[in-house]
Amino acid sequence: MRSGKICSIAFFKMGIRKLLQRILTKPVLKLANKYSSKPDKQRVHEALSKLYQHIQKKPGKKGLIINIERAHQKIIIFSDLHKGNKKRSDDFAPAEQNYLAALDYYNREGYTLIMLGDSEELWKFNLFTVQKHNHPSFDAEKKFLNRNALIKVFGNHDIFWNNDPFAGAQLLATYGQKVKIFEGVLLQHRKERKSIDILLTHGHQGDGQSDGNKFSAWFVAKVWAPLQSYLELNINTPAFNDILKTEHNQFMYEWSSQQENLLLVTGHTHQPVFESMTHLERLYKLLLIARQQNDTQAIAKLQEEIAFRRQEYDHVSEDYLHLKPTYFNTGCCCFSDGDITGIEIDNGAIRLIKWKKEDSGSKRSVLEKTSINTLL
Repeated sequence: MRSGKICSIAFFKMGIRKLLQRILTKPVLKLANKYSSKPDKQRVHEALSKLYQHIQKKPGKKGLIINIERAHQKIIIFSDLHKGNKKRSDDFAPAEQNYLAALDYYNREGYTLIMLGDSEELWKFNLFTVQKHNHPSFDAEKKFLNRNALIKVFGNHDIFWNNDPFAGAQLLATYGQKVKIFEGVLLQHRKERKSIDILLTHGHQGDGQSDGNKFSAWFVAKVWAPLQSYLELNINTPAFNDILKTEHNQFMYEWSSQQENLLLVTGHTHQPVFESMTHLERLYKLLLIARQQNDTQAIAKLQEEIAFRRQEYDHVSEDYLHLKPTYFNTGCCCFSDGDITGIEIDNGAIRLIKWKKEDSGSKRSVLEKTSINTLL
């Protein structure tokens, strides 16, 4: 009798939650869009310039400088895992299998792993919960650390690693050894008389939610995070809040295009960008070329791919054909379908890659690639 009563209560609570999901999801997302994050162009540009100059003048504290041409380093950059509690409101849970498969591959191949911020979701969940439910991914990352091939950059959702007095002790407890935290990394590529810098940072600079907006910080901590957790919402799809993402990406692009011999790589927006264009924009560019060449087979294939990609994100910049190839975005490791995206830098090439679940396991595919020398 008692167990039947408990089951009835549990079903009643589930029914209430589903009802509230139906009623509150849209207004909560609209409210979150309005207050949670508002990038400011001037703040974005000033913060990026300050970080770039600081790493150049005083490497080591805020960021590392790595000469990738001399060391012939192979690098994989992932961002925005948002590791949580493995329940429905955990954005990372669907992608964990692909992430572990990817780390296994990159560790075997001798890559350096750069975690570009928001690796842990410390707005919705406390650190001890994240540590408890993510042993497999922490253990996989530890393999890179054991061979001195792990670099950890903080983002806005895991800024704890940068500003909490106990962060060092918690990193030691998590990884079994000391881990330094940086705001950015500067990769330097030298080829004969030519050179180019690649600045890596999370990309939350100038974000109203992460850069001094007290109301937004209160909204996230007291309203948005508890509601998202209770309603079991996973909002991390490429189409979520696309206008805001694109605006922030635009500010990042504008800053990078004004610098001399510099590429910028960020995360934060969860929207993959390669050579300053989203994947969809690059497909449209290829379609224009195919039409000019009257390549009917390529036209049909590209139209099919564009129709598919528009389900993920459909924003196309008006001037996408005239953008300088200076800005790149890793995308994220928490898409709701379990896919993850990242950026590889290897032997003079830079690639946007995706890991996707298939019947035989997880498969890596190259979405975009180019030579750094071409960018030079």
